[in-house]
Amino acid sequence: MSFVAEVEVRFRDHDSFGHVNNAVYATYCEQARVRFFEEVLGTPLSDPHIVVAHLELDYRAPIEGVGTVEVAVEAGEPGGKSFPISYTLSYDGEVVATGETVQVAMDDEGRPTRVPDQWREAIADQP
Repeated sequence: MSFVAEVEVRFRDHDSFGHVNNAVYATYCEQARVRFFEEVLGTPLSDPHIVVAHLELDYRAPIEGVGTVEVAVEAGEPGGKSFPISYTLSYDGEVVATGETVQVAMDDEGRPTRVPDQWREAIADQP
């Protein structure tokens, strides 16, 4: 089971073709990731000790109209200093995109450091 965040699809997200612009899908993932960090890992994503080192998205269908996109978020097993998060974006019951980011834990000097034990435990406890 994944953590699911509902994200508003706004009129301004659309391009001249009437579809949500491809770059906005990354923003939907980011909004879901913020909630995941706050609600599951107990850490605000504004914490400067977290950076995204990699992002990939695969588009399956356009989002047309306004409403809500559901973003399922699931963290993978942490390595030493990083861990992946996978995303499944659904609109009107249809999967419209999938993606993944890799988060890197950073120390106070801005260097990669070990993923905190608190995060490791929360990730292991995901349903």
